[in-house]
Amino acid sequence: MSSQPEQLRDRTKAFALRIIRLYRSLPYRTDSQVLGKQLSRCGTSVAANYRAVCRARSKAEFVAKIGVVVEEADEAILWLELMTESGIVSLSKTEALLKEANELTAVFAASQRTARHAA
Repeated sequence: MSSQPEQLRDRTKAFALRIIRLYRSLPYRTDSQVLGKQLSRCGTSVAANYRAVCRARSKAEFVAKIGVVVEEADEAILWLELMTESGIVSLSKTEALLKEANELTAVFAASQRTARHAA
């Protein structure tokens, strides 16, 4: 059985791959590509920055780096919502990604709060 950090590394990487696949499926229109690139940047950044969290050398560095992960995951939620609500993609294409982005945001925000208040 893998540790929680390993599970989260795998989960954030899978999230990034799903974001890449969604981006590749977008129509080639300016609005779609602009929003898609924003989503692609923050969605893949969740995985990259979580890997950096795992290498934090101090509590302060951990808290700071996990804060970036929270921000990027939350930003991914915004771009997914905008793409759905503007009609660029259907809810059926973004629903599972939105659910995962919300769950990852909650997990990392809770981790950040715990680390901040730990002795």
